[in-house]
Amino acid sequence: MSMSWLVVFVVFGVNFTLWGLVGLVRLLAVVAARLRRRRPAGGGLAAGAPDAAGVVVGATEARPFTVRDVAVLIPAHNEELVIESTIRAIARLVPLTNVFVVSDGSVDDTVARAERCGATVLELPVAGGKARALEAGLTSFELAARFALVLLLDADSELDDRYFEAALPPFADPGVACVAGYATTVWHPREMSIGAQVLAAHRERIYATSQLFVKYGQTAKHTNVTPIVPGFASLYRSRVLEEIHVAAPRLVIEDFNMTFEVHHRHLGRVAFTPGARAYTQDPHRLADYNRQVRRWTLGFWQTVRRHGLWFSRFCAALLLTMAELVLSSLLLVWTTVALLMLAASDAIGRAATTAPVYGPVSRFVAHHSSLRLVAVIWLSDYALTIVVAAIQRRPRYLLLGLFFLPLRLVDSMATLSAIPRAWLVTSTGRWVSPARQAVGGPVPAVVLAPGPSAGGAVADTPAGVGST
Repeated sequence: MSMSWLVVFVVFGVNFTLWGLVGLVRLLAVVAARLRRRRPAGGGLAAGAPDAAGVVVGATEARPFTVRDVAVLIPAHNEELVIESTIRAIARLVPLTNVFVVSDGSVDDTVARAERCGATVLELPVAGGKARALEAGLTSFELAARFALVLLLDADSELDDRYFEAALPPFADPGVACVAGYATTVWHPREMSIGAQVLAAHRERIYATSQLFVKYGQTAKHTNVTPIVPGFASLYRSRVLEEIHVAAPRLVIEDFNMTFEVHHRHLGRVAFTPGARAYTQDPHRLADYNRQVRRWTLGFWQTVRRHGLWFSRFCAALLLTMAELVLSSLLLVWTTVALLMLAASDAIGRAATTAPVYGPVSRFVAHHSSLRLVAVIWLSDYALTIVVAAIQRRPRYLLLGLFFLPLRLVDSMATLSAIPRAWLVTSTGRWVSPARQAVGGPVPAVVLAPGPSAGGAVADTPAGVGST
């Protein structure tokens, strides 16, 4: 395989290129429609004109949805450090009477703090996992009968002040089943160690590239093939949630499965707009990061095992994603092994090529790899960091990005190891959360360029974001 193809597969990927182009066409269509449309005398969008998310505005619903139509369901397990901040933040956007918390076997002060904030709380005595907590909340609070829409919000997540301005208009189309939230990591560099900054910046790059360059194209009206509606801050029609088996057995996480069910049961279209932004705490320690990535990738492959494949546009795109995940992971592991062996051969000298076992292997590696190839891959990967740093106006990423490629190796190892485990391991779905950081105030806004946001290539993690 030539150097150029290695770079394409390992760094950018076919999904990144294909869906990035589709997303660009989508964006240009939205911009062109804005330029063509005529505003009525009173202002606002003309009927039949697309809004910023590319959704046609018209009288398809009896009335436009407002935040009063939204129930907020927050599953929580030992979240005393963040639950108050999360509830206060969401109460700025929706009536507090619409906020519901399910404490799933918490043994800390989660329940008392949630009640003190004014939320309606259901306390489950034994932890059964996030999916079971969601299912219990939907049933016990009778949310589908009381509200048209349900926002699933993680206890460590806060919505951008303009989240609902972006997330509600797509539901004017009755074919929209849910709106995927745009994930962005909480960024307080002065309160973080260098290691924590590297982890957070790497995760933010994944969020940016996977959402802006991949998901934006995958959720165009005539594509509808995204495999993940992240469970941390996404909005569903209540009637759709009634059709979904939220707490499916043997799965470690729920959001991949819920998205697959939307596609498999033909429940409607997944909409996505970068304006539906929410902030989430990501791991600050490498051990937590590794466990979370392994959990997400295992959940992806378990969901593939559960649903299998069926004849559809969605599964065609899914096959491409799976093939690229495996191939890019293998190639990244290969280039890492090649780098180590080439460096060792240079250090050892001629003896390396004559050793009984190591010699033939090192000659094979040297024939198919080179330090120049590794350097090209690293520089190409770093180019993505430069793009994200420019979009988000965070020059600090230029320094932190020097350490991103080793973290991509961690992601690749997690992807490969999860494949056999998905068919051998039965998961309970019980909580495994990273260490939380106490939140002292509102999360500062993240500056993004107009248009679809940028995110990590599909090779980084399986198509975006999973639950904690």
